[in-house]
Amino acid sequence: MKTYEFKLPDIGEGVTEGEIVKWLVSVGEAVKEDQPMVEIMTDKATVTITAPKAGKILETRGPEGGVVPVHSVLVVFDISGSSDVAASAHAPAEPKKESAATAVGDIKETLPGMNLVRAPAAKATNGNAAAPGYFNEKPLATPATRKLARELGLDLRTVSPTGPNGRVVRDDVEAAGNTEAPEAAIEAAPASRPTPDLQRRELGLPLPPPAVPTAAAARPPVKIAANSSADQAQDERIPLRGMRKRIFEGMSRSVHTAAHFTFVEECDVTALKALRARLKGPAEQAQVKLTFLPFFVKAVVAALKKHPTLNAAFDESTQEIVVRKSYHIGIASSTDAGLIVPVVRDADRKSILDIARDIARLADETKSGKAKAQDLSGSTFTITSLGQQGGLFATPILNFPEVGILGIHQMKQKPVVRDGQIVVGDVMLLSLSFDHRIIDGHIGAAFAYEIIGYLENPDRLFLEMA
Repeated sequence: MKTYEFKLPDIGEGVTEGEIVKWLVSVGEAVKEDQPMVEIMTDKATVTITAPKAGKILETRGPEGGVVPVHSVLVVFDISGSSDVAASAHAPAEPKKESAATAVGDIKETLPGMNLVRAPAAKATNGNAAAPGYFNEKPLATPATRKLARELGLDLRTVSPTGPNGRVVRDDVEAAGNTEAPEAAIEAAPASRPTPDLQRRELGLPLPPPAVPTAAAARPPVKIAANSSADQAQDERIPLRGMRKRIFEGMSRSVHTAAHFTFVEECDVTALKALRARLKGPAEQAQVKLTFLPFFVKAVVAALKKHPTLNAAFDESTQEIVVRKSYHIGIASSTDAGLIVPVVRDADRKSILDIARDIARLADETKSGKAKAQDLSGSTFTITSLGQQGGLFATPILNFPEVGILGIHQMKQKPVVRDGQIVVGDVMLLSLSFDHRIIDGHIGAAFAYEIIGYLENPDRLFLEMA
């Protein structure tokens, strides 16, 4: 019997590991070449890995929800009778990027200043030869653990692993972050970018007091007991994995990092409703379904140009506000897998019809799970809408690391005052959330009124359109 060990291919974009979302084959099953085998989720996207050749599945490595490093054995085949074993071993098939990625944007390695801090010399683990000061030159860790290490300014290679197979787990990172001496961190910091504490010492300013864990942070995690046998119904336990896990991590990071504040105001969209009614016919002739959303995208872009700090993100690694020069607008979309944010790229360069086409295409691809990774990342500002279930208003959560988000709510007929007369108008509430660490209250309010001005007088969009 001839066997072939298929290893998880290099998915690219700096991805070093992936989570097994779902096995599409089972041990003992005969598979054809290019048959889908497994869905793997990374920080960037979910990809479907296909069989590199025909054969029989002898072994699958890793359970659903487990994390596997790139270049580790994923599937073992029986390829008896195959004549191209050697060729396949050196040239595994490229994964097909067909499924949806996470809703949460991140600037991470794409921005400068991701400096590493060396730890004291330590021994290598698991037989790996480590560089001086490193426990493992190529540490194993989940994406969430890597994010935590970046937030704490730790180099994972310097963290002692306690997990299975030499994996660095969250407790290892937290322990390393709590025991690291401030003096050591100052000495290890690059001279070109001194730490805040070092700057304070040089200026003769007092150091800030050490952070004291809150009572909530000190509490042990809550464990929910299982139902007793006397209970008539049994609780269902759903593992936190895949898309829901990415949303869970992204929303938690946004809420616990950014200082949210929300501004809510009414918007009389009577004129916008009339304009859309006039343009629906020409749009249908161009085979485009014209909704209100393209007008909101254009209004947001016009307002962002007047308030550029709203088209920004905060790079925690370098403590810099990064003002984006492109206008990529995320459109939060509800799918069976969860809330996903496809992106209308370069919205400032596109017409209302072009934006409408993009939104329709992205909605179809996202709901069918065929959206490409490049369409699901890189947004600079996000719009979210509950449509007909919009309610009165809500508090949108920032699509971290963005600093602003617009929530659109249900359009209702209400009394409004025009020219001193009370008339019936079409009114909706807009709720905008901002990161108060970067956006002051009056800036957020001015931005909101700029958007409202374009929506209440939509002809301005055409006057000021580039």
